[in-house]
Amino acid sequence: MKNTFLLFLLFLPFFGLKAQENIGYQQPPEEILELADAPLAPRVSMDNKGEKFYFAYRSNFKSIAELSEKELRLAGLRINPKTNIGSRQTYYNEILIRVGRTNKEEAVAGLPTKGRFSNFSWSPDENKLALTNTVATGVELWVINFNTKSAKKLTDANLNANIGASYMWLKNSNALLVKKVPSKRKELINTTTSVPTGPTISVSEQGVKAQNRTYQDLLKNKNDEFNFEQLATSELYKVDLNGTNTLWMAQNMYKGMSLSPNGEFIMLNTIEKPFSYLVTYSRFPFSSIIYDLNGNEVYEALKVPLIEDLPKGFMSTRTGRRNISWRSDKPATIYWAEALDGGDPAKKVSHRDEVFQLEAPFTGNATSLLKTIGRFGGMDWGNNTTAIAYDYWWNTRNTKTYLFNPSNNKIAPKMISDRSYQDKYSDPGNFVTSKNEYNRNVLNIEKNNLYLIGDGYSKKGRKPFVDKLNLKNLKTKRIYESDYVGKTLNIVDALDLKKGTFLIRLESKNEYPNYYIQNLKKNKTAVPLTNFKNPFESIQNVTKKIITYKRDDGLDLSGTLYLPTNFEEGKKYPMILWAYPREYKDKKNASQVTANANKFTYPYYGSPIYWVTRGYVVLDDASFPIVGEGNEEPNDTFIKQLVANGKAAIDAVDKLGYIDRTKVAVGGHSYGAFMTANLLTHSDLFAAGIARSGAYNRTLTPYGFQSEERNYWEAPEVYYNMSPFMHADKMKTPLLLIHGEADNNSGTYPLQSERYFNALKGMGAPVRLVMLPKESHGYRSKESIMHLLWEQDRWLELHVKNKKTK
Repeated sequence: MKNTFLLFLLFLPFFGLKAQENIGYQQPPEEILELADAPLAPRVSMDNKGEKFYFAYRSNFKSIAELSEKELRLAGLRINPKTNIGSRQTYYNEILIRVGRTNKEEAVAGLPTKGRFSNFSWSPDENKLALTNTVATGVELWVINFNTKSAKKLTDANLNANIGASYMWLKNSNALLVKKVPSKRKELINTTTSVPTGPTISVSEQGVKAQNRTYQDLLKNKNDEFNFEQLATSELYKVDLNGTNTLWMAQNMYKGMSLSPNGEFIMLNTIEKPFSYLVTYSRFPFSSIIYDLNGNEVYEALKVPLIEDLPKGFMSTRTGRRNISWRSDKPATIYWAEALDGGDPAKKVSHRDEVFQLEAPFTGNATSLLKTIGRFGGMDWGNNTTAIAYDYWWNTRNTKTYLFNPSNNKIAPKMISDRSYQDKYSDPGNFVTSKNEYNRNVLNIEKNNLYLIGDGYSKKGRKPFVDKLNLKNLKTKRIYESDYVGKTLNIVDALDLKKGTFLIRLESKNEYPNYYIQNLKKNKTAVPLTNFKNPFESIQNVTKKIITYKRDDGLDLSGTLYLPTNFEEGKKYPMILWAYPREYKDKKNASQVTANANKFTYPYYGSPIYWVTRGYVVLDDASFPIVGEGNEEPNDTFIKQLVANGKAAIDAVDKLGYIDRTKVAVGGHSYGAFMTANLLTHSDLFAAGIARSGAYNRTLTPYGFQSEERNYWEAPEVYYNMSPFMHADKMKTPLLLIHGEADNNSGTYPLQSERYFNALKGMGAPVRLVMLPKESHGYRSKESIMHLLWEQDRWLELHVKNKKTK
């Protein structure tokens, strides 16, 4: 009786007798804390020759105090109105530089210590690095000179970094175009204390359909409109390296700026009115106007109205010019795509898009370059006679690659590849590019050949490669294939294609990723550029392997299996299964294996890997494909396939003899949380679940979610069957719900977890809801993340490892 009473007291603080618990932020056990608090390796960037480097260091976390700073949520943006930069901006606090591949890192003279650095940009000549530093009153612009190894502040704390890039290098590398807060900006309205002058009214016209996703942080009233306009408005200044600031363009709502390759023209994208309460600022009216360097208007390239209503479907788009940009191989030529189907994917046409170009001085007629069968997806420019175009079509998961002559549209484009973008085994890789005379990346063409760098996934594993593509016969020849054993190779870029010198990254399950330069042509020994140590020594020798198994319908599945650090052969352990469902249009692609046992074991904040130190087997990134072939949509059989995936994973690990299958937890984030709730509702496979930042009632996202294109009224049974909220009466398994109170992800309103908790509580289900103050869809503060790990550990210990047997 005494032992039973003590056990009751032990768990009493965790559950409590009240509906809410008033506890402060907690920390996880030491084994987990040691891993979670390990220092981050720096961000590394280098010039194109691999001779100059900068190393940017930052903390793993923000603080809850930082997340509690003033924040305005307007039109899809989150802004700190005092500093005029994104309120969720990631900052680096120390910058070191290196000149020379084998030299040591050095401090930068004159750079603030413990700054809040962000927005890094190499100068065109790659001798300088621009960056911003956020101080208490705003954002400053700084430049690091690699020749003098010193830094200089170019502006006061008056940059406007609220929308898009806050500055842009000019071609001579001696000046920048900078967005600044207007000197006469009007005072913002305090929306929490202002007195309303009337109701907010929205109107829908008969027959005009606006089937939009459930965006968050939208404008709600005239006060929001006023504040958005003030925060989006900038003046443009030309700032030279001596610190001279000259007004270049009067104030406007500038959201983007780009320089022509020859440096003689500047294209400005400017937001216009009316604003919208239905969509984010990216769909507000805007214009793209080209100016000369003196600020004289040359050409209006684009004028887009408000886009609230589009045809139904993921492949719908607006009519008129879109994706307007500069040709990287020409001095000053713009190109763009236009829909040939009216932007309506339901229309049957031979080609979806047509791509046009227009060269300076932009006075003639545009020239057609090519038509694409799918929706235009991008371009790799080469020279006058060689360019690569891409298209894609979501409904079939198809992508095509075209080789075409940009100087002669009478020559039909040649199809290089026509494949499913979900087919990793057939991925031909990415074309190698190099800098041209305009300092822009263009196709590296060597003796009528192009080169591709690929990941090299296949049934035999992963073998990164370099291929040579003959432009005449379109045949490829493999000139390098990785022969590394026990390591993972990533071929990052070609430094000198003729010599065969490449920038690579090497890692293993217990060796931190590091950069090297290697001659792959001669297969010489890799020369190290970095030497980052493994900060996770306590799990560096953990057993890690890729397991493959079959679903009950024969579909091949896989996952990355970790055994506990205290593993003993023959002993049965509890298990954590972590996954994220993905939709496919064919079984062949759904069954491909892309996991790699030689990839570095990195326990980031959302990872389940921490629990190998607590005596758990972990099956991470388990395959959870949802397949719908032909006319069948994946979600038509979502629940059936979901449960089959879960059962197959447990069966596979159980067959290996590692686990007690009555002590298995399942967890996931976002759509993985949605998966978790459904698995607990529709099966008895699991002892407990952890669902973070999910959506549980699909009727609250009526115009589609994830990869579901149909709206609620077209497929009400699908929405109903897939919604755990609708089946709360069936859910009897312990579930830990966690959500950021400031979640801004489309569809995953905090309300989703709150209402699901209320439904489960009303039906008597064992459930715990943890709302993390100030946190968004991903969690940032140290206080929140440590508490998250504590909550998850306590839940697993109680309901899985120490599960009460009936």
